[in-house]
Order: sequence, then C-alpha cells, then structure tokens
Amino acid sequence: MIDTLLVVALAGLVVVVVAMALTALAAWRTERIAIVDVTWGLLFVAIAWTALAVGDASARSWLLAVLVTVWGGRLAWHTGSRFARADQEDPRYEEMLGDGPIGGRLALAARKVFAVQGGAAWFIALPLMVAAATDRPLGLVAALGGLVWLVGLVFETLGDAQLKAFKADPANKGKVMDRGLWAWTRHPNYFGDACMWWGLWIIAAEAWPGVLTVLSPVAMTYFLAFATGARLLERDMAKRPGYPEYMERTSMFFPLPPKRS
Repeated sequence: MIDTLLVVALAGLVVVVVAMALTALAAWRTERIAIVDVTWGLLFVAIAWTALAVGDASARSWLLAVLVTVWGGRLAWHTGSRFARADQEDPRYEEMLGDGPIGGRLALAARKVFAVQGGAAWFIALPLMVAAATDRPLGLVAALGGLVWLVGLVFETLGDAQLKAFKADPANKGKVMDRGLWAWTRHPNYFGDACMWWGLWIIAAEAWPGVLTVLSPVAMTYFLAFATGARLLERDMAKRPGYPEYMERTSMFFPLPPKRS
C-alpha cells in the first residue's frame, strides 16, 4: 500500500504542476490572473481521476472521483461563467498583485497565487489520493459521508440559484440578499463547499489510513471561512448599505436561525 500511495501522491503532484503551468499560460493570454479560479475546481477533478487510474481502482475511488467531478465541474462552470461575463481583473488579485503589465503580475502570481493554490489543492486532495491506495469495500460510514456531501451540494446549488434569482429582479437593486438560505448563513455556498469536502473525507476515512487526512477538510473549511473565502469577501461587502445590519442578525458561516431585529 505504501508504494501505491507514493505513486498516487507523486502523480497528483505532477497534475498540479501541469495544471498550474497551463493556467499561467491562459492568464498570460487573457491578461487576467482570475482564470485560476476556474482551474481550482477542475484541478481536484484531474487529481481524483489520476488517483483512480494509477491507484487501486476500488469502488471507493470510483465514488470519490464521481462526487468530486460533480463538485468540481459545477464549480468550474459557475466560476467560468462569472469570468466570461467580467471584462477586467478580479479586485482580489488587483489588490494582491497590482494592476501593472501582465508580465510583472504573472511573476508575482507564480509565487503568491499559482504555487500557493497548487500546494493547497494537493494537500486538500489527500483523502482522494490515500483512498486510491486502499481496497476496503464501501460501508455505512461511506454512506454517511455521501449524505453529508449531498447536504453540501444542496446548500451550494440552492444558495447560488437563490442569489442569481435575487440579482435578476430589478426591484432588488441595491438591496442585501437575506432570503432563503441566505437568512440562515451569509455564505451558504461556502458552507456547502465545506460540507461536501467533509463528506468526501468521511468516505475516505472509512478505509485506513484515510482518517489521518482529517487536516485536509479542516484546511478547506479554513480557506472558505477565514482566508480567501467569506472573510475576504466581506471586507468589501461590509461597506454596502444594509450589510452591517445583515451581519448582526445572520450567522457568518454555519447555518443558524436568524436573530430578531
């Protein structure tokens, strides 16, 4: 098993390097570093199927590959659509890298964005790679993980759909979205993401030594809630009229009943 795990881990690292190199080329051609957001979801899909191909093609690996493909494919479609609609760089990357010529920004992005995100993706994908080195049959724990994953998918998909419908109504222009799932958490899509990765970890944890990869979903949850996700987004959102009041009555991440005004 050790030999298989090393091969899978090395193959996953190669996938990360190749994917980030191609992303850098795409960023140079489009002159927008934000294209890395599209790569993020697809990178996990590539790692999952590579792990399946070079590891033990067990039912667990197949299940994880399919679930990650649903998650990563949907995320790539969502971020890709947003990237296509925009005509300028994402403000997050402008703040991080400046707004100079693409050559200078790419040099900084190689260290601050591509290397960091690539390393984070490889670490977060450890449950997928470790599971590919095991052959234990699926059991009740895997079923529980699938249920947690499904809850996350519902939160992410429904939250995005509710927000899209809210923005499409001209009557809501300038208003804060505080309906549906958004009344229970300010970031149902990020919470859904975290749930899905905890579900994937539970599936992997059923087969030893998958349980040892628990820091992978912890890292994903940290990024979503405190690092590059919700906390970073709210730095700008808090400046909008009505948003501070929304923050006072609505849980930031974990869904809770809204507080009375």
